[in-house]
Amino acid sequence: MHRKVRRISMWLSGIAMLVAGTLFVFPGTKGHAETTSGADAEAVAAAGATTPFATVEAETGTRGGGAALRSLTPGAAAPTAASLETEASGYSLVELKATGASVTISNNTGKAANTLVVRASIPDAAAGGGITASLNLYVNGVYRQAISLSSKQAWNYRDATTNPDDPNAGGSPYRFYNEFPVWVTGAPIAAGSTIKLQKDAANTAAVYDIDSVDLENVGAALAQPANSLSVVTYGADPTFAKDSTVAIQNTVNAAKTQGKSVWIPSGKYLTNSLTTTTLNFTGVKVQGAGMWYTTIYRKVPLPTPAGWRSQILVGSGTTLTDLQIDANATWRGVGGNGGSDYGINASGAGGWLVDRIWTRHIDANWLSGTNGIIQNSRTADTYGDGFNVNNGNTPNPDKLGKNITVQNNFARNTGDDSFATYSDAGASGTNPQVDGTKILNNTAIAPWWANGLRVAGGQNIQVKNNLVNSVSSNSALDLGVFGDTGNPLTSVTVSGNVLNGGGGWNGTRHGVRISSPSSTSLFPTAYSTVTMTDNTLNGALRSGLYIDKTRVNLTLTNNTINRPAKQGIWIPAGVTGTGTFTGNTVTNLFSGQVATQNDSAATFKVTG
Repeated sequence: MHRKVRRISMWLSGIAMLVAGTLFVFPGTKGHAETTSGADAEAVAAAGATTPFATVEAETGTRGGGAALRSLTPGAAAPTAASLETEASGYSLVELKATGASVTISNNTGKAANTLVVRASIPDAAAGGGITASLNLYVNGVYRQAISLSSKQAWNYRDATTNPDDPNAGGSPYRFYNEFPVWVTGAPIAAGSTIKLQKDAANTAAVYDIDSVDLENVGAALAQPANSLSVVTYGADPTFAKDSTVAIQNTVNAAKTQGKSVWIPSGKYLTNSLTTTTLNFTGVKVQGAGMWYTTIYRKVPLPTPAGWRSQILVGSGTTLTDLQIDANATWRGVGGNGGSDYGINASGAGGWLVDRIWTRHIDANWLSGTNGIIQNSRTADTYGDGFNVNNGNTPNPDKLGKNITVQNNFARNTGDDSFATYSDAGASGTNPQVDGTKILNNTAIAPWWANGLRVAGGQNIQVKNNLVNSVSSNSALDLGVFGDTGNPLTSVTVSGNVLNGGGGWNGTRHGVRISSPSSTSLFPTAYSTVTMTDNTLNGALRSGLYIDKTRVNLTLTNNTINRPAKQGIWIPAGVTGTGTFTGNTVTNLFSGQVATQNDSAATFKVTG
């Protein structure tokens, strides 16, 4: 996956939006990479990850058989509860209820697709736990195959009095969608072909809510590299029939002793051992046959026994590449009864590399240490953050959170911040600052909880050229601290990002929020120092940019705030600090709204 300058496409409520001066490349796709040159290359946006797949929004397709469009209305009152619309990418979806209802999209990627990822929602079971139902796929109008969908890992209920999977315990539903990877039966779907998803008589769910489809042409499985040990040789089972935990770990241990790497061939490997230790890949290279071919699957006993962990440890000297990590988890709670745990837990003073992995149905990818890199990877349907850079909430020298880079990754449907960096001082206030985090050229789509991008304390932080689309509950970007033990935000540079939506239902949220430590913090007088340059903020569900709490020093240069539902920039009463605002543009305001509202003019001085 190599990076190219490209046009960004963004759909909000089914309407094409102009982003950075250009429209989308292919009708109905977004995030697709296209080579450009000369003056045209300088004019187009370079935000977001370059991926091997293209995403087509269902709402851009042709509806038939009574299929309905559901979407949020731009400028309408902000939502007060989670809904299928708030959690859909582009805040729009297509709903199939009647037999014969369908949505048809086109493969306009310019190449064949032998795989699809369908993002969809079907109803929960009446007593919770989910259902399974098929949906039929047609290519060029001819039936090709049935796709199996499930709600077993969707439909959680916030504040339920029993557990988050119980719809009858007074909770509020959220986490409606799931992603379903599909190998296309028969010939790949040729460029220019149509793809139809249709509810036929055999498709028994009461309703199918279709958000988007990814199209990808996956190459052949990778071959075993030289000087490597195969986990199958050591007893691992690629057929998913028996537990492979011990065999995989034994291979890692032998490779470390022999100075070799670890090879995990194509297959699905069950890891449900109740051993007291989790898989630990520290100090070796572990490679799979590709994220579509090699899967380590955690079939966690539910309810989960106390102390049972399924995370994969990545430490100093580790390289982890080309595989998928999945699980049967049903709700959040690391090591808890929902079966959730970190995808990878990375640390180590000696650096590490994670490349081309796909994590699904996990809690978070938890990233600390020094000089670590995670790149070209994806995460989906998580119960926690997509990618979280941190200092391990401890002064441990292997968990400093120093110079960690998160680049060219794709996150969708995360159960907390899609991309975050988190500096915790600890109860005594002695944990060191997270320093030098780089969050570069990533894509965050439709997190169902929290923010698209979050910077919670730290220094020398860079958040550059990322794309955020359709945050459900919180903000597209949140800059500040986390909790009373959070370290101050000493310095962050935010530049070249495209932030679409934000300002969701979880309290009063906005497109971008900037905050500082509270009065009960360990650092009650600390300021947040933020530089924002050349960002584009589109279609916030409330204000485009909001300054919260009190102490903020903000430099705002050459940013564009387009079509916010409320004010472009809102500085409420009680804010102290300084603002240097130059070259910014607020466009397409709704009637009665203002570009900048400073209710703290006496204490927050804006110059420029």
